[in-house]
Amino acid sequence: MLQINSQTKIFVGLNPVDFRLGIDGLCAFIKQYFNLNPLEGAMFAFTNTRRSGIKFLIYDGQGYWFCYKRLSQGRLRWWPSGDGDVSSIDARNLLLLIYNGDPGQVKFKANWKNVQM
Repeated sequence: MLQINSQTKIFVGLNPVDFRLGIDGLCAFIKQYFNLNPLEGAMFAFTNTRRSGIKFLIYDGQGYWFCYKRLSQGRLRWWPSGDGDVSSIDARNLLLLIYNGDPGQVKFKANWKNVQM
């Protein structure tokens, strides 16, 4: 079973990727452009140029989970931005990505205790 919690490291590609890439292509992309090891259990999220979908890749110790969500209409309302090729987000913001939310319009309760990521 795939579990995502506050300790899960989640990395988001800030720039769109070619959605023709599969597991091997995304692993090579992660190594080359993010300088990260996809076998360390972190989750990676990517979007395409049109921002009409999200691809997720995570290694669970036995194999890769590879998920793809294509929106039935419209585009993603929000995608992280910043300098460089990759950014980290927390599990709450990952759920916003999955459900096409916008963190600027959502008010979260403050964490009771900060968790080291």
